Amino acid sequence: MNAQNLPGQRGDRGEVIDTRRGMFGAAGGGDTSGYGGLVRSVRMPGATSRPYGGWFDEVADELEGALDEQGLVPENVIEKTVVDRGELTFHIEREYLPAVARTLRDDPALRFELCAGVSGVHFPGDKGRELHAVYHLRSITHNRLIRLEVSAPDADPHVPSLVAVYPTNDWHERETYDFFGLVFDGHPALTRIMMPDDWQGFPQRKDYPLGGIPVEYKGAQIPAPDQRRSYT
Repeated sequence: MNAQNLPGQRGDRGEVIDTRRGMFGAAGGGDTSGYGGLVRSVRMPGATSRPYGGWFDEVADELEGALDEQGLVPENVIEKTVVDRGELTFHIEREYLPAVARTLRDDPALRFELCAGVSGVHFPGDKGRELHAVYHLRSITHNRLIRLEVSAPDADPHVPSLVAVYPTNDWHERETYDFFGLVFDGHPALTRIMMPDDWQGFPQRKDYPLGGIPVEYKGAQIPAPDQRRSYT
C-alpha cells in the first residue's frame, strides 16, 4: 500500500489545519501502542490547477461565465476549486452561496436540479473557518455530481439558507443547525429537530463534551463517559 491510497495522506500538498500527536487520542496514559511519538499533520486538499479533467472544466467554465454575465467576479465568488479523489468541489464565499446555487440550478448548460442536502463539518484547528457546510448537487439532465462548500468562523456561524433555491434543504438545514450550530439566515423556521429546545451546545462539534449518565450492567456500575479514565 502506498501513501496515495491512505485516507487523508497528502504528502506535502494541501493546507495544514492541525497537528496531531500520538494515536487514538491518548496522551499521558501510558500509551503502549507504539504510536506515542507519532506527529502527523492534518491537511485539507488545496486548490487544483487547470485542466481539471473530463467534464469538470466544462462545468467550471460555464459557472464562471454565468457569474460574469451577472456582474459577479468569479475570483471573488469562488474561493478555490478542488479536484480530489475524482470529485469536484467549489469552495464558495458564503455571501454568494444563493447566487451560485441558483446559477447552477437554472443555467441550461449546468442544470443541477437536485440538492441532496447539507452536512455540517467542524474543524477546530481550521482557525477563522472552523465550521463548514457541504452541499451535494446532482444534475439529472447531464448525470453529474458536484459539491459546494462554504465556511464560517465559530464566532460568526452564519450561512445563507438555500431553502428558497432547493426547498428540500428545509429539514437538512434544521438538522445541521441542531448538531453543529450553523445558523442558516433566511430559513423559514430554523429550530432544533433532534435535541430538546433548551439543549445547551451542539453535539456533533468535535469539542463537545461526552457527558452522559452512569449505567448499571450485571451489577456493575459503569460511570458516565465524562467521569471515566481520561486519555487527554
